[in-house]
Amino acid sequence: VRLSIFWWGGPERGAITQRVLDLYTQKHPKVTFAAQWQVNNGYYDRLAALAAGGDAPDIFQIDDNYLGDFATRHVALDLTGLMGPGRTIDASRFPESLTAYGNVDGHPYGVPNAENTPAMIYDRTLLRQLDLPEPEIGWSYQQLIDWACQVSTRSGGAVAGTMDPSADYKALWLWLRTQGKELYSGTSLAFTGDDLRRWLDLWADARRRGATPPADVIVAAHTNETNAQLVVNKRGATTFAWSNMLTELQNATDHELGITAYPGNPAGQWARASQYWSIYKGSPRATEAAKVINFLVNDPDVGRILGTERGLPANLDIRAQITPELPAPMRATVSFESSMAPLFGPAPAVPPRGHSQIRALLAQAAESVEWGRATTAQAATQFMSQATPVLSG
Repeated sequence: VRLSIFWWGGPERGAITQRVLDLYTQKHPKVTFAAQWQVNNGYYDRLAALAAGGDAPDIFQIDDNYLGDFATRHVALDLTGLMGPGRTIDASRFPESLTAYGNVDGHPYGVPNAENTPAMIYDRTLLRQLDLPEPEIGWSYQQLIDWACQVSTRSGGAVAGTMDPSADYKALWLWLRTQGKELYSGTSLAFTGDDLRRWLDLWADARRRGATPPADVIVAAHTNETNAQLVVNKRGATTFAWSNMLTELQNATDHELGITAYPGNPAGQWARASQYWSIYKGSPRATEAAKVINFLVNDPDVGRILGTERGLPANLDIRAQITPELPAPMRATVSFESSMAPLFGPAPAVPPRGHSQIRALLAQAAESVEWGRATTAQAATQFMSQATPVLSG
């Protein structure tokens, strides 16, 4: 059997994923792989093109931004018959909410290969230099902004107190959840234009108070390039990111970094799959592909090879086994996730088709306010008028 498998990532991810595939072949000599990977940019365009031509890989990596889309377009296979108690893919040692977050309309379409959660990374060295406290889990956004103003003031304006996350969909989502709302309800937005205006107002006020850096610095950080992140280029004391990014950011700076939750009630957060493994619906080798996925998420040797490069192992036993062997930043990520786990709220449904466009529209709205091209009310109104047809189309 020769299985095709496709994922995105950098060279390190490529190398360690190939190692575990080679390990599978060592243990199962009759199974080999046609492995391909590329950078994130353009990955989903290529995957969609392969699927349209009936030539999608047997196994592919996907995240929550596209899982609902590829499930409803009948590209990803419904794993109901392959995943669960007594079936090929064993998820019994996964956090329940993590497994649930791979469901679309009540059916599993993705197997979580790792867990992460939104995290605010901060410059611990800078805070010591300025004699300021470290941010804590449970801070309100207003507490964060007041603290950020102190950072800006004490540094003489050399370092802004915080990144402006108004373009960050996950920050908006968590802010909404702390108010009993969601980003989506089925295939519709679950918030109003007034909600979005209040969110943009919060950050417009922070900018006026000097808590955030200039627009050009903020917009550059939206690219997610490591060197553009404020805790790396030392233009700000915080970066809003995913928890598994701590190691990458720490390796890029000589300052010691810390990690905490996004502001607000931590019950707004949940155990989120950083990525999933899915099987192509048209694959004639689905059962063998499921065996490989089970190996990737449940084999202890695989867990040691992959570490936390994609996030914390989904299997809790493997997570506990590898933690003592991890470098310090990775151990800090595990410690943070462990401290957050009892505080997590229930997982929402994965985003619907069109989510990637909604993310882009939110960034446009936020950046139009950051550059002064629109008021918060104008930006919110335009976003709502553009977003509604995206989801209903």
